[in-house]
Amino acid sequence: MTYTSAERLVVARATRDDWPVISGWAYDEGWNPGLRDEESFFAQDPAGFFLGCLDGDPVSAISLVNYGDGYAFLGCYLVRPDQRGRGYGSATWRAGLAHAGARTLGLDGVVAQQDNYRRSGFTPAHRTVRHVGRIGTGERPAHVRQITAADRAAVAAYDSACWPADRPRFLDRWLTTQGHRALVRVVDGRLTGFAVLRPARETLRIGPLFADSPSDARALYAALAAEAGPAQVAVDVPDANPAGVALAQSLGLTPAFETARMYTGPIRPLAEDRVYGVTTLELG
Repeated sequence: MTYTSAERLVVARATRDDWPVISGWAYDEGWNPGLRDEESFFAQDPAGFFLGCLDGDPVSAISLVNYGDGYAFLGCYLVRPDQRGRGYGSATWRAGLAHAGARTLGLDGVVAQQDNYRRSGFTPAHRTVRHVGRIGTGERPAHVRQITAADRAAVAAYDSACWPADRPRFLDRWLTTQGHRALVRVVDGRLTGFAVLRPARETLRIGPLFADSPSDARALYAALAAEAGPAQVAVDVPDANPAGVALAQSLGLTPAFETARMYTGPIRPLAEDRVYGVTTLELG
């Protein structure tokens, strides 16, 4: 499907071949996307990515990724700096919204855009602050190991309790993509948390980091520290979980970048006290 504005902008569905352009713009904005994010992103909804072009030259992008019949997530909303202020973002926005239909929408909005999102019907739910640094746990992680195929059902159920929709296609790729390190904590035969570490252009990225308690999250951090070695990491921590913020800072991570999770309507109840790090700002 192709959408054309009155100003020659053609907005069409993007493919994985277009991802280097979109992720490059995201990197220029300081978002530091993962090196292989597109594998999981397009696995969830390959029709949910859009690129705006002028005479074949890319100038704008957006993603509206659908999760079932009731929820979609808006991300990758970008206009090339030299083409801003000309209405291309609005035209691209409309194309993405059409794909989501009547679903409740979520997004993680940067501070500069939050007022615009409010005017478009989004209501803030909580702040999310990126924390960056080297993890200084000095601990030997207990009951933490690499995820196996036998863990998948329990991990999917845990993920669903912490997020507004079931996302098995996305999660299956996220846990198994080359370069991603997926860890679980199992205590007395019960899953008490899981986390994923993935490479990015700058710092390594942690997300998600979901855990029953601060002690479970601390054990996962310790295991992630062993995986990361001396490299810096970044984790996006929602202030809806104050224990998560306190834990990240106690481990030597420094606040660096702020967004707000916003929704256009109701979502199902979430175990917010388990969310010590969101999965990804682009797809939730």
